[in-house]
Amino acid sequence: MHHVILGAGPAGVIAADTLRKQDAEAQITLISGEPEPPYSRMAIPYLLSGQIDEEGTYLRQDQGHYRNQGIDVVHARAGGVDSENKNLALEDGTELSYDRLLIATGASPIRPSVEGLNLPGVHSCWTLADAREILDRALKGDDVVLMGAGFIGSIILEALVSRGVNLTVVEMGDRMVPRMMDETAGAMLQRWCESKGVNVLTGTQIREIDRGKNRVDVELSSGKSIPAKLVVVAAGVAPNISFLEASGIKTGQGVTVNGFLRTSAKDVYAAGDVAQGKDMSTGAFSVLAIQPVAADHGRIAALNMAGYQTPHEGSLNMNVLDTIGLVSSSFGAWEGVKGGDNTRMSDEHAYRYLRLEFDGDRLAGAQAVGLTDHIGIARGLIQTGLRLGRWKDILMKSPERLAEAYVATAQGISTP
Repeated sequence: MHHVILGAGPAGVIAADTLRKQDAEAQITLISGEPEPPYSRMAIPYLLSGQIDEEGTYLRQDQGHYRNQGIDVVHARAGGVDSENKNLALEDGTELSYDRLLIATGASPIRPSVEGLNLPGVHSCWTLADAREILDRALKGDDVVLMGAGFIGSIILEALVSRGVNLTVVEMGDRMVPRMMDETAGAMLQRWCESKGVNVLTGTQIREIDRGKNRVDVELSSGKSIPAKLVVVAAGVAPNISFLEASGIKTGQGVTVNGFLRTSAKDVYAAGDVAQGKDMSTGAFSVLAIQPVAADHGRIAALNMAGYQTPHEGSLNMNVLDTIGLVSSSFGAWEGVKGGDNTRMSDEHAYRYLRLEFDGDRLAGAQAVGLTDHIGIARGLIQTGLRLGRWKDILMKSPERLAEAYVATAQGISTP
């Protein structure tokens, strides 16, 4: 049996290790599109902040891990898939036959239609090669512009601030992390960043980037121009699916899969940021590009590839950020559900915020700023779907009693 895993991020590496545990004799080929050992993109900010070196980003710290596990790592990029004949073409001209294939090609940064994004000094922050460029250009006191204040952008923001740069963040949305938090929370996060010396411009677009002398000039929709030694582009990501156009494998937002992470093609599976898997909060199938989902997908897909029928019950949409010391989080249907109720508490001065979304008497979504004790509780209530009964009415009036409600309902205590 030859298992080919296309993509060497967390989903691919976990899948390879899982397959080896299930089948000591199978041939396993792990294909990585980058020259380095398989690594975690989510570790790059820690590299930028100096907390780890490049080896610290590697997904397996034992240098002989893949060799010892009998996993053949091939450094190449996918060119196309012939799912009918079970053949994978690589861009270097190599062709591989497979018995079962896992597509775990992840995502790539979106490059907006802005003139000047190809200039020296303008980089994404997605690969180790990007990180090396940023390390050379983001020195203490340097002027740096960050394009985008979404989830990924805010992680990069933290790393850049730790390097002591003079940072300006440009976000086209009306608030920071607009796909993670509401207006109140996003504005709170912005005020916090500004209090730490970061210039945050929301409702603003970068119109053009011009070459200057030993710098670039960033032209804004407001008419202002900002000089910068470095521009970091964090405008979102999109699944890597273009190589599948003639494969016979169905795609939508990402690669479409069923409840076992199988694609429309026989013996082909998908996992991670490229897979359009089940969202347990909504029941819909969508791409949830976060590392815990990728890890879960990789394990479940591998079990199914090995012949152990294992359903994917769904993943929870969850995001947790630590932005210059202020922790924010959102879980599940944080924007609310149709016909549902919501409640919130806010302390603007103390940077504290909690919003709860209900579907009947079940917690469907939550978001919080500065309240770390609520993170595990909100996640647990949403994932388990525990009925809150009368506790729902209490939380509507006093959302800060969430921990009390969780303990009570978990123990079957329906009345306070």
